Amino acid sequence: MSEEKKEVSFEEAMQQLEEIVEKLEQGDVPLEKAISYYQEGMNLSKICSDKLSDVQEKMVQIMNDEGELEPFELQEDK
Repeated sequence: MSEEKKEVSFEEAMQQLEEIVEKLEQGDVPLEKAISYYQEGMNLSKICSDKLSDVQEKMVQIMNDEGELEPFELQEDK
């Protein structure tokens, strides 16, 4: 991967992730390529998760700055 790779938006990352999932679901991908797709998918998934966390933090800060209650809390899987 290039260090100069531009930062992708949440929407772009989701679109790329959906394309990878479709390719893997077809089932006719060679093992080496499937592993590459999986790694790329995991990276895209982390990008999406990080961006959502950033937005949540910003929203909480905005709500707190306005003197309002926090808009939501993350629910952890049990």
